[in-house]
Amino acid sequence: MNIKIINKSNHDLPHYETLASAGMDLRANLSEPRTLKPLERSIVGTGLFIELPVGYEAQVRPRSGLAAKKGITVLNAPGTIDADYRGEIGVILVNLSNEDFEIQNGERIAQLVIAKHERTGWIEVEALSETSRGEGGFGSTGVK
Repeated sequence: MNIKIINKSNHDLPHYETLASAGMDLRANLSEPRTLKPLERSIVGTGLFIELPVGYEAQVRPRSGLAAKKGITVLNAPGTIDADYRGEIGVILVNLSNEDFEIQNGERIAQLVIAKHERTGWIEVEALSETSRGEGGFGSTGVK
């Protein structure tokens, strides 16, 4: 599948790093570095605009290395880009570390995963079928 893209950044288009990669890195498109203080969040533009086919979404996800090494993650992970959105892809980054983090132009800040999705309707009923789990919620399956 090919997706239409406008690149208003001065960076290469997102691409898969390996044959088995699910996501493509998104890069910050900044005119100057931006500092995120501890617990601060900011929408960071990428300079990318896409036209997804109906039935697909783009998911903006954290980069594991950035999260593990620096405490920087995507606040609404995964962020969803709908097929009818035509604006710039922005990434809501949050600094969960105790130190300032400086975002550089061109820095890999998130991953983009293209995913097929289904639409559904609702059938209102009075009862649901029984299962062995029933109403057991968080932690009810034996995870300790």
